[in-house]
Amino acid sequence: MFGRRRGISDCRLQIADCRSPHSARNLVEIILAVLFVISGCAGAAVQQPINTLSAAEVEAGWQLLFDGESTDGWRGYDRVGFPNEAWEVRDGNLVTLAQEDGGSGVDLITEEQFENFELSIEFQLTAVGNSGILYRVVEREGEAIWYNAPEYQVLDDSAHLAMGTMDMHKHLTGDNYDIHASSVRASNPIGEWNHAAIIVDNGHVEHWLNGVKTVEYEIESPEWEALVSESKFAEYPHYGRTKRGHVGLQGYGRLVFYRNIKIRRIPQRLFNSQNLEGWRIHGTERWYVENGELVCESGPDEEYGYLATEKTYKDFDLTLEFKQEADGNSGVFFRSSLEGTRITGWQAEVAPPGNFTGGIYESYGRGWLIQPDSIKDEALRMGEWNTMRVRVVGDHVTTWLNGVQMIDLVDEKMGEADGVIALQIHSGGGIKVRWRNLFVTEL
Repeated sequence: MFGRRRGISDCRLQIADCRSPHSARNLVEIILAVLFVISGCAGAAVQQPINTLSAAEVEAGWQLLFDGESTDGWRGYDRVGFPNEAWEVRDGNLVTLAQEDGGSGVDLITEEQFENFELSIEFQLTAVGNSGILYRVVEREGEAIWYNAPEYQVLDDSAHLAMGTMDMHKHLTGDNYDIHASSVRASNPIGEWNHAAIIVDNGHVEHWLNGVKTVEYEIESPEWEALVSESKFAEYPHYGRTKRGHVGLQGYGRLVFYRNIKIRRIPQRLFNSQNLEGWRIHGTERWYVENGELVCESGPDEEYGYLATEKTYKDFDLTLEFKQEADGNSGVFFRSSLEGTRITGWQAEVAPPGNFTGGIYESYGRGWLIQPDSIKDEALRMGEWNTMRVRVVGDHVTTWLNGVQMIDLVDEKMGEADGVIALQIHSGGGIKVRWRNLFVTEL
């Protein structure tokens, strides 16, 4: 259940080309996915319980959105609380209830918002069932959920086709409702469970149903724009325009069951291995690409220099590799702002041995906030490739170096800030550091 959607039920894993521009997968993740599928094929005796995550899924970054017992993490669209009159938890399922008065029910959304992700969910329809899975939902006063959010249709296809009340092209299970028709019909019969997956990776979107890809499109592409202009959404200017939003489940007043609702945020590549697109140079020190690697090197002025992202990041999980070829006094800044080469913010230190790599330093502020224990300096491999991870959520930052946790810090001032991610080259000259495999997952 990783990358381009895999058919778990029949124990087949179709591994996508890891070089795809829409993919931020790495070899470790793919191996974990393969192991997960293999373990799932071992027989009923080791079948994973519903509404749980395997160890491999947790390691790969999957998050459970529904635990099978509570409604935590969900609320009604344009509501403060959970709509108990329209939804309930029943036998480990999240259930949208049939409305006896013929009402259309209440739409449900996650408390959290997501930008680039892979969503995995199972649904079971009853007769004449009708619902949908919406993504990048943004609440706007006076607007229904479908005014702005694309929808993966969930429907009793046979019953609605038999009614003959409307053209069902682009309105059947797995379709991108009213925009793209499924390339193949792959629904299981009423009363059986179906597995749906939605992948949103920048502008690239895929719908999968029971291990089969049904829809693939590029948001805001010329084709997409043309299809929207011909659809019921033509009069809604916000449709499909949001970059980040909630996951939604449509309440249509028909009985539909959901379970095993899981999501994985897709890491985004910060460095494309070809040029400095998406970055800005601050100062006169040298930043260039060589053999697919990002290099920072002291220039003739031997001053501080920075390479900063054009985009700002608040909460994120960043991983990167660095190799110190000479001196190696550098750093990874976050939630920072720059005026020339004056940087205000926080730095995860990258430095020669004995200089607290992985510690947190506040630039133009309080200085060192926390330094790792000296014994942890053994994790640094000077002159070799090192992997650093920086996770920042609210007022909490944690760093790791080659799998060793270096620091864990809670700081109120840091929690109030926002800003860019930036790589540093220290003043003094004689410094050269290489960087590669820079990935960020926004949280």
